Amino acid sequence: MPENVLAERGPVLRSALSRCISVPREQFADELWGRAALLSPANDDFTDLFSAAAVDELVGRRALRTPFVRLAHEGDVLAPARYTASGGFGAEVSDQVSSDKVLAEFAAGATIVLQGLHRLWPPLVDFTRELVEELGHPAQVNAYVTPPSSQGFSPHYDTHDVFVLQVSGEKHWVVHAPVHPDPLTDQVWTDHRAAVDEAGRGTPVIDRVLRPGDALYLPRGWIHSATALGDTSIHLTVGMSAYTRADVVDTLLSLVGDSPALRASLPMGLDVSDPDQLRPIVEETVADLVAALSSTGDPAGLAARRLGARFGRDTRPEPVAPLATLSAITALTEHTLVRWRSGYGGRVERAGDRVRLTARGTVLTLPVEAAPALDALRTGDPVAVGSLPGLDLASALVVVRRLLREGVVVTSP
Repeated sequence: MPENVLAERGPVLRSALSRCISVPREQFADELWGRAALLSPANDDFTDLFSAAAVDELVGRRALRTPFVRLAHEGDVLAPARYTASGGFGAEVSDQVSSDKVLAEFAAGATIVLQGLHRLWPPLVDFTRELVEELGHPAQVNAYVTPPSSQGFSPHYDTHDVFVLQVSGEKHWVVHAPVHPDPLTDQVWTDHRAAVDEAGRGTPVIDRVLRPGDALYLPRGWIHSATALGDTSIHLTVGMSAYTRADVVDTLLSLVGDSPALRASLPMGLDVSDPDQLRPIVEETVADLVAALSSTGDPAGLAARRLGARFGRDTRPEPVAPLATLSAITALTEHTLVRWRSGYGGRVERAGDRVRLTARGTVLTLPVEAAPALDALRTGDPVAVGSLPGLDLASALVVVRRLLREGVVVTSP
């Protein structure tokens, strides 16, 4: 293809996930997700997401408070008083970040950790939401800003998967295989400190200097440490709180309260510390639990409702603009373009002469005639109000006004 055609088309847009990995999505899902580390050299330029100027903006001008900022030095987290101060007149708080104190600690070798950037920094708000849609698991973003030749944290593992995106500078990463695979959130690395320390002295799986544009994927439990080289290093850590089979079990165990057999008291005089006395009770309880699950008729539906509600609490959809939305409702015409709110999700179900939309704890019921319009919007593509299928213009205006007010759809330029 001629170069001028490429120039006219502009750069190819990449998905959020493809910016984090150098292999096809299907291969990552089948072979690597939750299983093995992946190094992706020169995978992308991440400076549109974050930069040194962004660090100075957040630390110096955004009046951040703990825990959105923390500092660490040689593996130890510093006390907040060492880098925070009073907000002064008009901001009656005592834990705003002090740019002067941060400068002093950073110059002395401390790593700056900016937490929750998926809620603070607009490019990362959008990037994280797109990544969550691709992964189907909650995600969050921290930035680690490490001065030259400094190590922020000693060898450890996380209880969530991470993508490391090197923004600027260089950082030497050493990665070892897990000593406690697939740890749950309460199975922290300090519970296995001796094993982690021993593994950290062994032969690493990855021993590599990450340079700007490099990406690294680490499943939860994989042991790692990193040291900045030569100049200030900035990298983003995208943490994924992957849902597990244990989470599915937790949702199913919520049936316990619905089972009379499982609510029954244990025998009087039972020695609960005696395995022999408990063994027949445990066997009977397991059988009763299986029976309770079978009696629901749809345990998968129960798990989906409970996990879906949790996903709604753990993630945020695309932000809405309250003032602009109310103006759009007032000025709505047949030519107004609207689309489904990104990351909002939801299920559309027909029930007799009504259609029900369920999403993020909200249940909306509309006339069944609105079902084709909801299906069209659910694709995510912008649709003119007057072009919504199944509705005349007057009905379409009523439906869209309600969907805008409830934050289900947003206007599109």
